[in-house]
Amino acid sequence: MMENIDKVLVMKFGGTSIGSLEAMTQAIQNVRETRKEWPNLVVVVSALNGVTDILIDSARRAAEGDQQFFYQASHELRERHEKILTHLVPDLARQIQVKQDINHLISDFSHFCQAIAVLGEATPRAMDVVAGLGERLSVRLMAAGMESNGLSAQFVEGSQLIVTDDHFTAARPDIKATNVRTVDTLKPILAQRRIPVVTGFIAATPSGVVTTLGRGGSDYSAALLGVALEAAEVWIWTDVDGVMTADPRIIPDAQTIPELSYNEVAELAYFGAKVLHPKTIHPVIEAGIQLRVLNTFNPGHPGTRIIADQISLENGPIKAVAAFRGLKLVTVQGRGMLGVPGVAARIFTAVATTGTSIPLIAEAASEQSICFAVPVEIASRAITALQKALATELALGDIDRIWATDEVAIVSVLSPGTRNKPGISALIFSVLGEDQINVLAISYGSSEISLSLVVDARDVQKALKSLHRLIIKPLQGV
Repeated sequence: MMENIDKVLVMKFGGTSIGSLEAMTQAIQNVRETRKEWPNLVVVVSALNGVTDILIDSARRAAEGDQQFFYQASHELRERHEKILTHLVPDLARQIQVKQDINHLISDFSHFCQAIAVLGEATPRAMDVVAGLGERLSVRLMAAGMESNGLSAQFVEGSQLIVTDDHFTAARPDIKATNVRTVDTLKPILAQRRIPVVTGFIAATPSGVVTTLGRGGSDYSAALLGVALEAAEVWIWTDVDGVMTADPRIIPDAQTIPELSYNEVAELAYFGAKVLHPKTIHPVIEAGIQLRVLNTFNPGHPGTRIIADQISLENGPIKAVAAFRGLKLVTVQGRGMLGVPGVAARIFTAVATTGTSIPLIAEAASEQSICFAVPVEIASRAITALQKALATELALGDIDRIWATDEVAIVSVLSPGTRNKPGISALIFSVLGEDQINVLAISYGSSEISLSLVVDARDVQKALKSLHRLIIKPLQGV
């Protein structure tokens, strides 16, 4: 338990929120202003935007024998971080200290890539070490910048706090062990009225082997630390004004949703909304911690408040739309499937052997076909696994064929009133029909707050724009 410490606020800044001198300066200013009302702050940072991709690409290309790429990447990373450091931290002695740390970490990165090139393989364990270097670089910049702006700060690596299993690249946290380490490490820092600046994304096994929480895992880190510290709130800082009704890059008139329930925002996160990592939601739900999504570059905007279970239809029949891209629909079809117990179980067991998570399933009422979505790159492997698992049924003709469509996308419509308010589903399909958009499959979420539609990849932007009209200009009678 956290004793003798006032209420804690966890502030997490994403890559675009700290990815340039201007952005990091603004983030530090936001911390400074917030500190006036929240004396106990914990800051969590991602890597500078684009850095993690560079690190991962370098390791993969090194495994393929391309050493030139990571040499160039090392130069670019050093130049980018040192440029921010030079302007952010005027004290020369402090600059030299941080620059040494940056050079040391980038040198480690080069050595890792050289080892990967020699082995010709980038293991998941090695990938976690490489991928986490971006946060280890940015946390030093952020802490030094805060110190230079009169904020007492201390950087802390997430591997000292978050304990996980050894499922590298997507490790699962041990909540109890994480709580103990987090309190033991951060409580003394907070008691000294200093601000811990923590790497997101990174964790470690009980023995200290570095792991990561998966891409986008810095949000998850912030949630885990918030739970451990019994924080009053967790604020996720991004480059948009909270959770939007749609991706503003596709829908310019997308609006901020002032309030969402935990279930609603989890649904949006799962189906493609990039504002929150899907795993972020669960820990704060369990702990009853309030979550906010705010814009680093517009700190006066109230953003989106995430609450318990309240559902409101203030914005019309639909609250938001999101797209999950890069998928194919795999279909298993056969008249011999009708009424045969266990066929569906065998289908999904076979797909599970490929390590694939299925985001959508649709089954014909006659039980003669089952289709489901899988990532494009997995489709051929899934079909091979199904053909092997169902070889007998294929030979007997009980299953006619197994095939995959061209690329598709899931368009998820967040509409909490779909179940209890007649006519909303009809409006959705009417709008799509008017714009000549064909729906390939439908799944009504078990959460009863969303409807998921599969459309051809070429139609996804058109579908989003069509459905967004129901948010901005709700049709009469709904």
